[in-house]
Amino acid sequence: MSRTSRTPDPELGHKLSRRGMLGVAAGATAAALLGAAAPEAAAHGTGRDRSRPVLPPGRLGIQLYSLRDKVSTLGFAPVFAELEKYGYDEVEFAGYTQGSAGPITLAQLRRLTRDHGLRAIGSHVGYYSDGDPNAYTFAQNLDKVLDDAQALGLKHIGTASGPWRYGATVDGWKRCADEFNEFGAAARARGMKFYQHNHAEEFSFATDRPDVRLYDVLLAETDPDLVYLEMDIYWAYAGQFRFSKRVDGTPAPFDPLRYVLKQPDRYPLFHVKDGERDDSARDGYRMVDVGDGDIDYKRFISAVTRTRSGRHDHHWQAEHDNPVESFTFARRSSEHLHSLREKGC
Repeated sequence: MSRTSRTPDPELGHKLSRRGMLGVAAGATAAALLGAAAPEAAAHGTGRDRSRPVLPPGRLGIQLYSLRDKVSTLGFAPVFAELEKYGYDEVEFAGYTQGSAGPITLAQLRRLTRDHGLRAIGSHVGYYSDGDPNAYTFAQNLDKVLDDAQALGLKHIGTASGPWRYGATVDGWKRCADEFNEFGAAARARGMKFYQHNHAEEFSFATDRPDVRLYDVLLAETDPDLVYLEMDIYWAYAGQFRFSKRVDGTPAPFDPLRYVLKQPDRYPLFHVKDGERDDSARDGYRMVDVGDGDIDYKRFISAVTRTRSGRHDHHWQAEHDNPVESFTFARRSSEHLHSLREKGC
């Protein structure tokens, strides 16, 4: 089979091209950026240290789901105090109580965040709920979700739910994309960005058109001015491991980083989650603390920050779904990411 990509849906192919899948030109740009992120020779033979931190200042956050055990037993204030001590700049919420020790209002939560030198950068909310019109989701209670996000001063509000509401067909994902566009328009009207966080399965193929990767449908059918992406880098690499072949066994390789480099403005947020490579595991990796795994974050973050406005437009959230000890995870992740350095310009 030819290595040239072939999309069986002409309309979808047009949208992929129009929405920033930039073909040869983008590939050349991405290759240049990837090359720029690789180790370089000593700067001009001067022997001077021209390195700089890979992580842009003020852009390290943490997804509070990783610390849900501490929030539920200690409350937000002690957790935020620890994060401030560890050098974090931002937090991403996974609910506004998380079983917190004692009741807390949104106004109190916003004040606690600010008082500990942190910015609330985003939050995960459910996409939809079958059979419950009062569910706290975008589909059922969009205005309430956006009201709460505004009360917290969030700049981003999103979902970690995939576009599976109408199945795994191209048309099903187009219907979800239409709904995402509606959520994005409503968020934009309030000065926020709506975003979707991936897991591995978004990189699988449509059940009715096995040549079409579902993630490409999402990118093509959502308006880039209304719908943004939060790439969970661990799950993207798990998707690369699981879905680099089509159902018929023909190769369909992809690189998560190249998705970002083709459309960097669509990826304001990232989850920095590490994995130790294990080809015997379903996902090809076993989740570990950031810095203990095999995902090359020096390369990944460096390449993204070398895009236009890359050191200002992206936010990096450390995460582990089930850390052995969550404060230890938070501290070591910050230490590792702050230690990464690259050659300066």
